[in-house]
Amino acid sequence: MSKLIVIDGNSIAYRAFFALPPLSNSSGLHTNAVFGFTTILLKLMEEHKPTHFLVAFDAGKVTFRHSNYKDYKGGRAKTPPELSEQFPVLKDLIRAFGVSQFELEGYEADDIIGTLTRMADELGNIEVIVVSGDKDMLQLASEHVKIALTRKGVSDVELYDPPYIMEKYGLTPNQIIDLKGLMGDTSDNIPGIPGVGEKTALKLLHEYGSVEGVLANTDQLKGKMKEKVVEHADDARMSKELATIFREVPIGTPWDELAYNGYEKQALAEMFYKLEFKSLMEKMDLTGGDVKLADQQPQAELVAIAIQKLEQLAELTDVLSKVESMHVEVIGDNPHAGYVLGLSFHTDQACYYVPFELLKENSSEVDTLKAWLESPDKSVAVYDQHRAEIALSWQGIALRGTTFDVLLAAYLLDPTESALTLHGLLVKYSLPSLKADEDVFGKGAKFKVPAIEIVTDHLCRKANAIHTLLILMKQDLQQKDMDQLFYDLELPLANVLAAMEQKGIQVDVEGLKQYGVELAAQLDKIMKSIYEAAGGEFNINSTKQLGEILFEKLNLPAYKKTKTGYSTDAEVLERLEPYHPVISHILNYRSLAKLQSTYVEGLLKEIRPETGKVHTYYRQTIAATGRLSSQFPNLQNIPIRLEEGRKIRKVFVPSQPGWSILTADYSQIELRVLAHISQDKNLMEAFLNDMDIHTKTAMDVFGVPESAVDSNMRRQAKAVNFGIVYGISDYGLSQNLNISRKDAASFIEQYFVVFQGVRRFMDDIVLKARKDGYVTTLLQRRRYLPEISASNFNLRSFAERTAMNTPIQGTAADVIKLAMVQMDERMKRDGLASRMLLQVHDELVFEVPENEIEVMRTTVKEVMEGALKLDVPLKVDVDTGSNWYEAK
Repeated sequence: MSKLIVIDGNSIAYRAFFALPPLSNSSGLHTNAVFGFTTILLKLMEEHKPTHFLVAFDAGKVTFRHSNYKDYKGGRAKTPPELSEQFPVLKDLIRAFGVSQFELEGYEADDIIGTLTRMADELGNIEVIVVSGDKDMLQLASEHVKIALTRKGVSDVELYDPPYIMEKYGLTPNQIIDLKGLMGDTSDNIPGIPGVGEKTALKLLHEYGSVEGVLANTDQLKGKMKEKVVEHADDARMSKELATIFREVPIGTPWDELAYNGYEKQALAEMFYKLEFKSLMEKMDLTGGDVKLADQQPQAELVAIAIQKLEQLAELTDVLSKVESMHVEVIGDNPHAGYVLGLSFHTDQACYYVPFELLKENSSEVDTLKAWLESPDKSVAVYDQHRAEIALSWQGIALRGTTFDVLLAAYLLDPTESALTLHGLLVKYSLPSLKADEDVFGKGAKFKVPAIEIVTDHLCRKANAIHTLLILMKQDLQQKDMDQLFYDLELPLANVLAAMEQKGIQVDVEGLKQYGVELAAQLDKIMKSIYEAAGGEFNINSTKQLGEILFEKLNLPAYKKTKTGYSTDAEVLERLEPYHPVISHILNYRSLAKLQSTYVEGLLKEIRPETGKVHTYYRQTIAATGRLSSQFPNLQNIPIRLEEGRKIRKVFVPSQPGWSILTADYSQIELRVLAHISQDKNLMEAFLNDMDIHTKTAMDVFGVPESAVDSNMRRQAKAVNFGIVYGISDYGLSQNLNISRKDAASFIEQYFVVFQGVRRFMDDIVLKARKDGYVTTLLQRRRYLPEISASNFNLRSFAERTAMNTPIQGTAADVIKLAMVQMDERMKRDGLASRMLLQVHDELVFEVPENEIEVMRTTVKEVMEGALKLDVPLKVDVDTGSNWYEAK
């Protein structure tokens, strides 16, 4: 039997473009859509071995459907120019693959595919796989036709045939058209019936079978549903018609033309070479043999030299001035507790690997190399400067002179990218890859350092990769206007963080242990109260036993059930709290038990014996918003809402007698950033006049004078203010304030009536995100939003909320980072002995000698409030105390 694969070209190209980070070749041509499309072509060829192959494209924007409904696809954003420029290249590439392609004026790719699948069904001897990102295609599934829908990116697909469609939706393929008729499709501007989503549409179809069946049985419907169906009956009929794939396109009998006989190596190699898909060339063996490429430069063989003896070190120290990139291999997740395996150094002639054990020896060459590592006058590129600097600092080496970090650059270029390893970055840039670390060293219990020759080759390839990526990433940073963000903020911040972490923060060990004793006594007391309220003893930490007590013995309502039994998560317990006094005791028990395990026992394990301090590790390349995250231990999640949680801060004390802890906290920084970005008059007025923003919001939203604002009104206003920053929904606000969803929606609507500049900003930023595919902070930090135009409502809504809050949260993150860099420079310039210890969200923590307290109060406030000039003032609250708790 013949096998035809047919690809919905426009759909897969769009998917690839938004799924992959921006890629371009050295001539500036964007290539991410082409690269993604290529990967799925290769995967399909390998997995299905087709005898026939076709890529169908839309031809122009106007089709026969527009004559029936002029607004068809009217809501679609304009195709990004970075994608438009790739379509001609993509079509050339498809030709190079030897794959047929087809488009016809007045018809969509769907119609071409629909016609081919009809013809295949009629012949009965052709198996067809349709590849698309569009659920409309499911209507084409049959005994001979399967639909491969992309799920994540472009390479992960889900295969649908009629039985699977019935299993998943309870529908036949033909009823997929009725589903679209009822629920519409915002991506194609098909109206459907307002208020009818997929869940409701499926329910109606399971009962009445089709759009016509629903319309014929409106007397069976009730309330608003009946009104909507009756009022929008014509829309439903038209929507079904628009969603129906036309299967009579005049394409003749093309089977011979669609035959796939494989690709011609030379043609494909030339295309890959032009596009700089080097990793694919290597994978497909298109780099040598019978393939001859114009202007192809032979790649120099890597010369990797292992320095195993002291007398060999002179060979490296003689060429240190020529080192362009280096790599520090740190073993272990936590660089404070790990060890340095070795260092590799790349020059244009060779790469040298030095096991770190050699640097513990005494010799003039070792001294020369250490001095070079500590010299700020050199210029060298690295991967993860921050991690390398920490690990080397524990070995008495202060790494300086790193002027480029490919990890930091990769993070800035796409903070949502998960594969930020050197291996992943080489693949992303279509460069010859290297082995993953786990393939060289093993993983977990199987970790083992292999022979010196293998380590030398692997780590020299890393240093070489850093040098290769450096050139490409510098270009990308420049093209995306991120030079200043990289060189003036993120790169110097890595030094500041490493220095902070190496200093650490002192812990009162005895005080921490005593606090643990107090918590244990409280937990014992609460446990007895739980047993008394529940009428018997049980394992409180067992979800199964707790569920049986709550829902079988006490007969409380079971809101959520999982495969393993009753859910007793925090959300469930909070909803149950009014029903029985035992719930408050359980919530209190869980809160204190977490303090005991995470912050008492956990902190005791993290204290470094030789310093008496904890040395957290700030991750600079994790959060897509630009925020720092903290590990080993996580000092950013210490609970502060409950007094018992705040008490943990008492154990963080100055490391010197007579010194104090000083904290400096930005006041409502995100709302101030929002005021500046949105230029909302009411919001700006509040901050310019130093008013309490929550009281001001309550006054404006409730329409009352300041004297009439009570604590509940201010609390509601505060929830809305901070909710707006995070793109809160009416449902989210209703949960936060314990009010109806209708009241929450009304509250949000009234907020936007008052703060019209905020609404305008929110609307504009979503439109801009759809157009550009990303949003930026004031300092040009980007966040890509591939799902901003998704047909899936939940995915699209999340992307829209992210578009709204990223410029605010991201700018706030940038501001405190700027403050850290500037504060570090200022303390050094003024010769202050004070030390910056921690960053926790919008707060900086210092330890300060007595004679510098007033100077630091003034300096910290001045630097932090002046870190970035906004149209409203930044405000910082400064406090001091004998420990972190007292300073708050």
